[in-house]
Amino acid sequence: MSWAALTSGGKDSILSCQKALDDTKQVKYLVTVRPKNRESYMFHSANLDAVPVIADVAGMEYIEILTHGKKEEELVDLENGLAALDIDGVTAGAVASVYQAERVKAITDRLGIELFTPLWHMDTEELLREVSDRMDARIVVTAAEGLNESFLGARIDESLIARLKKIAGRHRINLAGEGGEYESLTLNAPFYSRPVRYTTQEIRSSADRHELVLGGFY
Repeated sequence: MSWAALTSGGKDSILSCQKALDDTKQVKYLVTVRPKNRESYMFHSANLDAVPVIADVAGMEYIEILTHGKKEEELVDLENGLAALDIDGVTAGAVASVYQAERVKAITDRLGIELFTPLWHMDTEELLREVSDRMDARIVVTAAEGLNESFLGARIDESLIARLKKIAGRHRINLAGEGGEYESLTLNAPFYSRPVRYTTQEIRSSADRHELVLGGFY
């Protein structure tokens, strides 16, 4: 049975892929949906150029699905992209978003394939601790009160988890960033043959969003 892992390169989708491999699922494809709309309801847009390199170091095939990123229409693009693959199932990094989980499940049901969401309703602190223990995941976007530029590039480890817990207590953010408070990029995981590296970095900031733009991935 061949599987496809939906991923932006972020901690949740990469951890879900890892758990699928731990469960002896044969993940053949890493599938990234690249939205033109940065405000996409479903898909991240930051540092997606890293994912082809992740696929390469993981020995998997990279599949990119382009979409305008319009609400609901982007789901049609995802379904058409998955329908073109010879797969038995899909992994996704859904943790608490009913909007995302229900829509991906509806797609896999229509395609007659399985959906594997091992992080669904996982305790957020437990999730972050597993990320800390098993992966090198860095914060690359912040978009919530209390999360400033100083968090960009920070590795998710025990020290960062403690910082996030304090801010979550003050500002009621989701500890795992499920409300879009922050986004991450996973530079290393057990299924990578080596870490993903980059050669350039730039910080872009607006009134309510800070992004670490990385480039030259290899």
